Amino acid sequence: MSPATRTRRSSCLVIVLALALACALPAAAGSLPVAVNGQALPSLAPMLAKVSPAVVNISSTSHRRVAVNPFFSDPIMRQFFGLPAEPPSRELVQQSLGSGVIVNATDGYILTNNHVIAGADDVKVTLTDGKSYKAKLIGADATTDLAVIQIRAPNLVALPMADSTKLRVGDFVVAIGDPFGLGQSATSGIVSGLQRQDLRQNGVQNYIQTDASINPGNSGGALVNLAGELVGINSMIYSPSGASAGLGFAIPSELASEVMKQLIAHGKVERGTLGVDAQDLSPRVAAALGIKASSGALITNVLPDSPAAKAGLKPGDLVTRVNGKPVADAQDLRNAQGLATVGSTLALGVDRNGKPLTIDAKLTAASNQADGASLDPRLAGASFADAPSGNGVEGVTIANVTPDSRAARNGLASGDVVVGVNNVATPDLAQLRRVFSLHPRVLLLALVRDGQLVQIQVGG
Repeated sequence: MSPATRTRRSSCLVIVLALALACALPAAAGSLPVAVNGQALPSLAPMLAKVSPAVVNISSTSHRRVAVNPFFSDPIMRQFFGLPAEPPSRELVQQSLGSGVIVNATDGYILTNNHVIAGADDVKVTLTDGKSYKAKLIGADATTDLAVIQIRAPNLVALPMADSTKLRVGDFVVAIGDPFGLGQSATSGIVSGLQRQDLRQNGVQNYIQTDASINPGNSGGALVNLAGELVGINSMIYSPSGASAGLGFAIPSELASEVMKQLIAHGKVERGTLGVDAQDLSPRVAAALGIKASSGALITNVLPDSPAAKAGLKPGDLVTRVNGKPVADAQDLRNAQGLATVGSTLALGVDRNGKPLTIDAKLTAASNQADGASLDPRLAGASFADAPSGNGVEGVTIANVTPDSRAARNGLASGDVVVGVNNVATPDLAQLRRVFSLHPRVLLLALVRDGQLVQIQVGG
């Protein structure tokens, strides 16, 4: 018998045995059984049926005027060509989609991301039953990327909040939202990491990392545990393609809850501050200063009459702990301040010239204004203030410029919004102070002026 014949007969025998086995099994053998040993198979369906009505779709629309030709935005060019004082412009309409979570059914409060509604003139909320309602902005906080909006609608369903501090790596979670505007969907995964930081260039950061798929449109949606409780607000992803790559991040419910309370009560977040500038402790800096520690936040500047100055903190001090928790870098110290309320006291573990100290500092409200000369002598004559939230631009407003001052001669004007310095984003005054604390020789300001992004190199 040839090898080819043996091969054909063997194949036929395998097929006959497979058919015989299939006939001997029940007809439903190809599908999952409804129960195993009398126990129903686990399903997320009951939990999702309870949770889904509390997760909403948010669509926002913004209108702004932009110059038809940026070339003629320059007043000198308009004068040279004899054009009107106001440059010709057109209306630009922008729309965005996101998600939100109903956290108070009685008052209709919805928690979402700030970037979902930032700069919007009109915000619409669509429930799972298809009904839509116009939303009112209650408050927004760019530092944590959170916002609260409100609708008036009957029979709303709210999600209860869980204690996100009890989450463990490996806990199962479900992300719910409206990705790509296709309609509400749910993805499951686990908690991949906790207290993730340095994912943005600024702000208070304490993210939950999950491999549950989070896609565009999921922003502001719910991250829930298997009990259907809110443990986080889906916020951002890391992805080379823009789609989910298994690296999703959510703002923990502990942080979201505290921010939400302040937004509902005051429309903004009143943060405390120590009044210091700090940097990460690098091996080179540690060697230069003779510091044996390998981590911590190195104090580089202490503002006069600040809580830090009154408590005795000095430049060169290394903050290694806050309220007993380790401080790995300057971001940890910023988070500790950002998460604490005005009037609270921080117990700082400090290494000063190799000697351990404990310094208690009572936080005061962070100032939202600054004189230009206090930031850099080249900005003398200008006053700076945090840009109002909800205007679509994260930056620091130049509130006033004195005529013929150094700031005016360097090209700054009232109404400019500083969005970056030396290619570092400056979404608020605190970050602007931190950038200037580095004492840059070259000063390149990125400004938004009349809706256009311009760059100015500041000289003497």
